[in-house]
Amino acid sequence: MTGLEAAVEAAGLTDGACISFHHHLRNGDGVLNAVLDVCAARGLQGLHIAASSLFPVHAPLVRHMRSGVVGELTTGFASGPVGQAVSKGVLSMPIRLQTHGGRAREVGCGALQIDAAFVAASCVDPSGALTGCLGPSAFGAMGYPMADVAQARRVIAVSDTETKIPADLVSVPAEKVHAVAMLERIGDPGGISSGATRPAVDETSRAIGALAAEVIAQSGVLTDGFSFQTGAGGISLIAAEEIGAEMAARGVRGGFASGGITGAHVRLLQAGLFQRLCDVQCFDLEAVASIRSDPRHEEISAFRYAAPQPGGAVVDGLSAVVLGAAEVDLGFNVNVTTRADGTLMGGSGGHADTAEGADLTVITTRLTAAGWPKIVDRVRHVTTPGSDVDVLVTEAGVAVNPKRPGLQARLAQSGVPLKAIEDLHRQSMAQATQKRPEPAQGRVVAESYDRHGVLRDVLRMPG
Repeated sequence: MTGLEAAVEAAGLTDGACISFHHHLRNGDGVLNAVLDVCAARGLQGLHIAASSLFPVHAPLVRHMRSGVVGELTTGFASGPVGQAVSKGVLSMPIRLQTHGGRAREVGCGALQIDAAFVAASCVDPSGALTGCLGPSAFGAMGYPMADVAQARRVIAVSDTETKIPADLVSVPAEKVHAVAMLERIGDPGGISSGATRPAVDETSRAIGALAAEVIAQSGVLTDGFSFQTGAGGISLIAAEEIGAEMAARGVRGGFASGGITGAHVRLLQAGLFQRLCDVQCFDLEAVASIRSDPRHEEISAFRYAAPQPGGAVVDGLSAVVLGAAEVDLGFNVNVTTRADGTLMGGSGGHADTAEGADLTVITTRLTAAGWPKIVDRVRHVTTPGSDVDVLVTEAGVAVNPKRPGLQARLAQSGVPLKAIEDLHRQSMAQATQKRPEPAQGRVVAESYDRHGVLRDVLRMPG
């Protein structure tokens, strides 16, 4: 074991090298910033950063983009200052936005070749084995770096705790690790959870979540063996709680819940409503405690979770998924990549993966947010195509994709308050107080790719 400077030197990085990072510490991550500072001090230029996601905590990355230390970005999600800088054209080439499944597929097949994977681990044992479940910086599952570890030319573990790791908690075996760098702290696990990963508390959001659960309950998919995933948004987590109550009332026992796991999902498991949790990433500390102690709470790799593969990924076995939206348009296309003004503020992550894989895809959103309309004629950026969306749920009612007439008839018969999406669009526009700007016409600063590596949409800068 060594210091970070020595580990970076041992990785043999040269200008233009591709280095990867994972985002299990989310907005508490300290590893990416620390590694890039060392790279900058060594005079490296034009690095390709392949991070599974980027958060506001990664603001120092912008400085390295401006100085030329970083020349290329590939990620599933970019929020905060990095997203704003990309939107302003700080990089000379477009950022590549992938789905989580698409990233795992590219790493696995060699389309994304990683020279060095810097893997944050909350604990390392004397042999070099890694876990995310022990130590003061414990963050739980390590699903996202697993593909990187399998394919990278060099794997550099970065940890702040050394101790013996029980075999059942090892996420990365010692033989996959080339070097271990020790820091005083790899980050703040309190940054794992945020306002976006807690159940909503306001009346409108709770009503939307309850209505989404009713749609699932009346759709016909809520039977024994039911498999389920929600996004990380507050409305989606309310839907999870409501679905649990409905399952208990009906005596339904589900098969699995998957994705980023929260305390809401842990409580469903503990109540006996699901047989197991398939966890690619823990979204809060309750989930971290669960995966450390409950064998029914299973860690899975990003590849197994969402990459296209023979026999299907976990997402391809979903009965239903509940997801959020920044915008939805008349064709049921969903944007979770940009703000209404076109500024990069996110990306697909697992959004498009799960929408494609699930039998029933439910999108939830308010009609407006901060004065902006959320049901629009055309979304600013297509993250998830309308062909993969079944239902839109708002506080004003439920719109069913016209391509799902059987579902429309079933929900109508059950008394779910249905509306045409055109009506929801008119209400959204009438309530909005902000006028959407015209689409930007400048050079392309971001490209979004689907799960299969096909270009889905681009983002342009103003001008």
